[in-house]
Amino acid sequence: MDSAEQATERRGISLQMQMLAGFLIGLVGGLVVHVTAADAPWVAFVTSYVTGPIGQLFLRLLFMLVIPLLFSALVVGIAEMGEIRSLRRVGLRTLILTVAVSTIAVVVSIVLVNLLQPGRGVDPAMAQQMLADAGGRANAILSRSGDTPHGMDAVLGIVPSNVIAAMADNDILAVMFFALFFGIGIVLVDKPEVERLKNVVEGVFEVAMRLIGLVIKLAPIAVFCFMFNLAALFGWDLLVRLSAYVGVVLAALGVQMFVVFPLLLIFLAKRSPLAFFRETQEASVMAFSTASSNATLPTSLRVADTELKLPPRVARFVLTIGATANQNGTAMFEGVTVLFLAQFFGVDLSIVQQFTVMLICILGGIGTAGVPAGSLPVVALILGMVGVPPAGIGLVLGVDRFLDMCRTTLNVTGDLVLATVVAAGEPETDGRGQLEAAA
Repeated sequence: MDSAEQATERRGISLQMQMLAGFLIGLVGGLVVHVTAADAPWVAFVTSYVTGPIGQLFLRLLFMLVIPLLFSALVVGIAEMGEIRSLRRVGLRTLILTVAVSTIAVVVSIVLVNLLQPGRGVDPAMAQQMLADAGGRANAILSRSGDTPHGMDAVLGIVPSNVIAAMADNDILAVMFFALFFGIGIVLVDKPEVERLKNVVEGVFEVAMRLIGLVIKLAPIAVFCFMFNLAALFGWDLLVRLSAYVGVVLAALGVQMFVVFPLLLIFLAKRSPLAFFRETQEASVMAFSTASSNATLPTSLRVADTELKLPPRVARFVLTIGATANQNGTAMFEGVTVLFLAQFFGVDLSIVQQFTVMLICILGGIGTAGVPAGSLPVVALILGMVGVPPAGIGLVLGVDRFLDMCRTTLNVTGDLVLATVVAAGEPETDGRGQLEAAA
């Protein structure tokens, strides 16, 4: 954000407050419409031809810029490390912290599912009706899961044979691998031509961020549209009908968000959790509204720079990696969903099997597309592996949009926590890792 934009924001309402207002107005308006005119023809017309397309247009504009932003941010982040030793240090810390926090997420999820047993309390007749209602969507997801590479194919797929094709297919992992490789090449080659190439990539990053800054101004309107559609079409009925399952997912996400993350910030980053959550609220609102880590990445990068004051070289590296690889919320959602459906269908899984499921969810989360509902094919794949009918995913489709918004918020917040902790351990943080005054 440049000085002119900051001055404008100081004179008016901040972007995060505008987004919050759009969120609340859309939610309340949608609930009122759902209660008073849920079946009216005009509601279907507005959600299908007005609010729906506006929200999708906003997402498309962001996704259009995500690939050039992700590629340039990762390349520049690696190039600014200056040496392989620095890159290795930051990369190793990022990997260790990701594994450690993901392990905590696994334990939290398994304990809560076994303690609360959400799959035992669902009415079978209601579930069969919900399964029938969602049959078409469930079949579409099952067909997508069949196309999802797994095993050795998934490992080999990380290395693109054609990076242009990978970008065209929105294969984020493959693009990230090429960006990592390309950035390392820039570090290794010390020539004037390479320095000019680095400047070009930095120019791409600056242009992408500037364009995204223009798109983000539409965020309050898009947030209103997302929430209006969700509330007008579904209301709170589906949340009530699957309250036990929704409650366990939210409880798991809440423990990670409000217990694990604050402890990491206090003990590893020496930072006030209250100040951190206040400074990152814009990214949280964007993540919740769009249900997409990729769409929120530009906002996360800006928040890391202007609010958290993190070193750009660390923030760009950790956040671009984390947007795909550090998905605690997605792993927790997938694991709880599989264990919930196993309980519902009477499939008894041992603790070892449950840990295996959660491990697969963590690994699957690394390759999960950072777009709305991107984790559903992974869930369908895991269900078949543990003997649960994959069509059972239809049970949770009605509440998936809401839970997708919640887990994406955790994913994005986790990326910012990870970047803050990694930056605090770097030798040149200029005091940015020091404890801030509590709010």
